[in-house]
Amino acid sequence: MKTSIFLILVMISSTFAKAADYAYFGFEPSIVTNYVAVKKRIGYVRLTVELMIEDASNYTIVEHHAPLLRDAIINIIGQQSESTIKSINGRHEIQRLCEDKVKQLLEEETGEPIIKKLLFTQWLDN
Repeated sequence: MKTSIFLILVMISSTFAKAADYAYFGFEPSIVTNYVAVKKRIGYVRLTVELMIEDASNYTIVEHHAPLLRDAIINIIGQQSESTIKSINGRHEIQRLCEDKVKQLLEEETGEPIIKKLLFTQWLDN
């Protein structure tokens, strides 16, 4: 009985230890870019992007590649239509596209995707 309780405690503590190893990288300053708008209007979006890094020791690697990743995110957003930018489902799709692209670029550069999740923490569009 004591052995099983000990094993459960070890498993729980290793789970918490693993979860504590995540780090977050935020792009500074916020990303501001244009998108495809209708009726010859200039459309723009301002967003804050955070990357959830699986291993905190990879933070400097993500920081090193930040200009490449930022450019990819800006390019994806710049190709979107106004209806996609302004809809909730569209934003989720854009977030998924950005996450996939960032993972792909990091895998090409480092051999592994490094990030767990890409998050839009703020979103402002006109």
